[in-house]
Amino acid sequence: LGIGMDPSEFFTASRILIVAGKGGVGKTTVAATLGVAASRLGIDTLLVEIEGKRGLASLFDHADLVYDDTELVAPDPATGQARLRARTIRAEAALVDYLADHKLGRFGKTLTRMQVLDTLATSTPGLKDLIVLGKIKQLEQTNDAELIIVDAPASGHAISFLRAASGLQGTVDTGPIRHQADEVVALLTDPARAQVLLVTLPEETPVNELIETAYALEEDVGIRLGPAIVNAVHEPLADVAPPSDDDAGLRHDAGLDDDAGLDDELRHDAGLATRYWQRRAEAEQEQIDRLAQELPLEQIRLRRKLAIQLGADDLAGFADAVIDQVGALRFIEVA
Repeated sequence: LGIGMDPSEFFTASRILIVAGKGGVGKTTVAATLGVAASRLGIDTLLVEIEGKRGLASLFDHADLVYDDTELVAPDPATGQARLRARTIRAEAALVDYLADHKLGRFGKTLTRMQVLDTLATSTPGLKDLIVLGKIKQLEQTNDAELIIVDAPASGHAISFLRAASGLQGTVDTGPIRHQADEVVALLTDPARAQVLLVTLPEETPVNELIETAYALEEDVGIRLGPAIVNAVHEPLADVAPPSDDDAGLRHDAGLDDDAGLDDELRHDAGLATRYWQRRAEAEQEQIDRLAQELPLEQIRLRRKLAIQLGADDLAGFADAVIDQVGALRFIEVA
């Protein structure tokens, strides 16, 4: 039976949402949008940026994120707005935290000064990723936020990032690394604790990569996949006649006529732009339809925003669109 889902239930179905996708598809913007949407629904939310990534802070007109929490949006009891915070996670700092929790804080600081982690990571592939995932697991277990949204690495690294724990399970038999790997695998394979939202553009190559990533994550990691998010979609222009190759047709495509007060060159250019936009929208719809056919996931679509720099107002508009679409999705109820 297909049923709609309350947006608040969608954002609290898993404690961690991992946003992943090919580089350049707008993952950071989508992660920020999801954070704004969740906080507007009254869900205390923490955005997590992985070491080496940048961009979350600038979307909220803040300086670079630090290892400790930075408040991006303050709670507002009058509107039901919950707080939205963000932080970056660096493997070295996460390792110091881990050792401090195990009464080895001074030892951890010594290792950091000696830059031992890079040497260990070279000899133990996946160790840095495991340390970062372990820190995310700790944040989830402390219940400091109702929802954690992770802006993950790009697709290729995202797969190895999420595979790190299961890979170490196969190479390390005992000790703290094996224990941490077991706990991270338990986290990633529990749908109530974690799921992945894959982001794509409505273009052939990003759609292909999303499909490949989706099947790799399901088969190799065993993590639940949420709706696919199609970003930067050209919306079809309303009331536009089929493009014509003659000048009069181009003017009609642009919604102009001879009395519009524009010269012929401008009318012609406007018609060309209109036809380009419409053809682009049609081509994108073909990719969106193909994605739906080849990958049985619900879709959330965010329209293309013509702006040099996105800001808080843009994120608010995107968040409203996400909330509306989540409420309209049809999920399958399992008896």
